Amino acid sequence: MPYHRYANVYDRVDVPLTERTWPTARITTAPLWVPVDLRDGNQALAEPMDPARKQRFFELLVAVGYKEIEVGYPSASQTDFDFVRLLAGSAIAPPDVTIVVFTPARRDLIERTVESIRGITNDVVVHMYAATAPTWRDVVLGKGRDELRELILAGGRDILELTADLANVRFEFSPEVFNLTEPDYVLELCDAVTTLWDAGPDRPVILNLPATVEVATPNVYADQIEYMHRNLARRDSVILSVHPHNDRGTGVACAELAMLAGAQRVEGCVFGNGERTGNVDIATLALNLFAQGVDPMIDFSDIDEIARTVAHCTRMPIHERHPYVGDLVHTAFSGTHQDAINKGLAEHRQRAAALRRAEREIDWRVPYLPIDPADIGRTYDAVIRVNSQSGKGGIAYLLNTGYGLELPRRMQIDFARRVQVHTDAHGEEITAAALYELFEAAYLHPDGPVVLKDWLVEDAGEDPGDDADDQPESASRIDLTLVVDGITHAIRGSGVDPIDALTAALDDLGHRVEILSLTAQTLGDTAVAYLEHRSGWSFGRGASALGASLAAVCGAVNAT
Repeated sequence: MPYHRYANVYDRVDVPLTERTWPTARITTAPLWVPVDLRDGNQALAEPMDPARKQRFFELLVAVGYKEIEVGYPSASQTDFDFVRLLAGSAIAPPDVTIVVFTPARRDLIERTVESIRGITNDVVVHMYAATAPTWRDVVLGKGRDELRELILAGGRDILELTADLANVRFEFSPEVFNLTEPDYVLELCDAVTTLWDAGPDRPVILNLPATVEVATPNVYADQIEYMHRNLARRDSVILSVHPHNDRGTGVACAELAMLAGAQRVEGCVFGNGERTGNVDIATLALNLFAQGVDPMIDFSDIDEIARTVAHCTRMPIHERHPYVGDLVHTAFSGTHQDAINKGLAEHRQRAAALRRAEREIDWRVPYLPIDPADIGRTYDAVIRVNSQSGKGGIAYLLNTGYGLELPRRMQIDFARRVQVHTDAHGEEITAAALYELFEAAYLHPDGPVVLKDWLVEDAGEDPGDDADDQPESASRIDLTLVVDGITHAIRGSGVDPIDALTAALDDLGHRVEILSLTAQTLGDTAVAYLEHRSGWSFGRGASALGASLAAVCGAVNAT
């Protein structure tokens, strides 16, 4: 491949930063999140949102808890202009939500933008941008550094003039392609803009520093942000914002390192929609904080509803492996993963019960699940799913969660081999219902040469009365009615365990069962039993633990 055609970014952008603080910093609070789905995300859609979809998306963003929302590019289309006017003429934007509108540094477009926001009573941010990187200056704009600086300041003066009568307006500037712009030049531009707009602590200016096209490893972007953070002339009067894209697939990492480097605000799309490979995914960023014990300041407790709304509005599906929101992100098919999750959930339940008694809150520590699916509105139904890669732990988990069965470990191993044969032959995932059907076919054998028609166990002793010391101990009595090889047999046993009485009777009738282990389990009004015998396993079901155990013994004969 012709790799020599591409310049190394280190040769294009030399950040004058020799000592950096971001590698040892920690993120302890959420930044100000600014979703740009209605502007940047919308312009990247094959079918841009119509007004109804835009309004539904906006209402979702408000419901989730975003306090600053970029709503459109009013000078770019009538649809965007009309949507901003809708906000001016209705109450769909709560008073505590700041509205952001986007404009190039060009007077006629700034005029149209300011016209769109008149009448909005919420705080409004007018977001002006201009491309500043050398290739954009030379190829797109045809302007040198000084000419571009004057173009940007002219746009800044136009904004001041046209919003002079609007007390609720603040300003934002984006040097587009910041990450490919010379650090000294972009610092000069930003300082000039904050001076022009007279940025102060009580009315700060937002400086948004986008990685418009991601071209370097995230540490380079972090260095660029820290350089600006340290050197801006009015740092206490600036809200330092970032807007990473995802061309290299590291947009989330760029944003996180940028926060470590001093960024206070992050622009992106809820699930990362945007031009090319997308904007940064701010849902992933927020839930990454959540998974580290930091309040994300956004409510994703019903992530499936959020996903449905976003997919409807954008007409784009969400990938099954998308972090946190994808259908398969909490699902394990691998046998080793399933075993660890199954054990982790069991241990978590035990700790939760103990800590509830102690009135303490439990922390989440389950292998392979960085967060509890229930915290984002998910159930545990899809945590473990079974295919040819699965093992005994996943199979046991599905039978337990779906049907309450608690298979003994050796039975899990035996059944897992049968499931493996089935899934290898069919090449598909097997559902819990199909798994249960396969389990019954393998171990439940009510039909065959032995049928237990009736049984009764009762106390055979009499009331000892006053001469109790002279009476023998009372013994249990069992009456069995067996049909063996088509012949009915009435069997009575005294002073013996009912299971022993049944196996002895079967042995006398030519059907020997050597029991290795027997476990019974109560499931509400019924019971089940798992019986290991010399030839394998059988399963019984009955109205009581004893009835289920007797059925399992007969099933062992019928299976051989």
